[in-house]
Amino acid sequence: MTITYKALSALLAYPSAELSAALPEIEAIVAREPKLSRAQRDALHALAAGLEQADLLDAQEAYVALFDRGRTTSLHLFEHVHGDSRERGQAMVDLKEVYAGHGYSLSVNELPDFLPAVLEYLSQRPQAEAKDMLGDCAHILRAVGEALQDRASAYAAVLSAALAMVGEPGLAAPARDRPPVKDKPIDEEWVDEPVIFGPAGAPGCGAPPPRTAVMQFTPRPSTPR
Repeated sequence: MTITYKALSALLAYPSAELSAALPEIEAIVAREPKLSRAQRDALHALAAGLEQADLLDAQEAYVALFDRGRTTSLHLFEHVHGDSRERGQAMVDLKEVYAGHGYSLSVNELPDFLPAVLEYLSQRPQAEAKDMLGDCAHILRAVGEALQDRASAYAAVLSAALAMVGEPGLAAPARDRPPVKDKPIDEEWVDEPVIFGPAGAPGCGAPPPRTAVMQFTPRPSTPR
């Protein structure tokens, strides 16, 4: 078990008074994590400091605008693979059963593919399982993290840290001369074609997962009619 995953989960959670009160403890956990580089720990510290100093309502409004109004920065992992298809529903049922099988209960109204829930679950599991699960969705974490970087968001530090925790390559360096991305209006964003992940979007992602993997983040082949 690695409590750092729980700290990362908390940093990605919706801002609240409880989160603000826990930030010193979260920062202490991050500061002791040997798998993170000094630059990654500093970036997480900067995120925590920003949350601590921000007006709570402003932080909540910014969080909703960033994570809940577009596909590219969504924290719901299966959305990036399955979109709104029936396959996403079945994948979430399967993942919820995995959680239940290990005694992990979701919060009310929380979906199992929500990244903070995944990270909190992994904080209770062996590191080998975390490597399997996060390694399987590393291309998604990287894409979301780089989208956050493009928006000059301090939350990108959490995605970078999650990749580092399981030994996956980190985020690509942002282009120096490119201005921050401006999000499209919500209606325009959601009519875009889904981002392609899995076999068509990342080398090696179509390979069979390790036998110890607990879920797959690659699109399932359609059944011939």
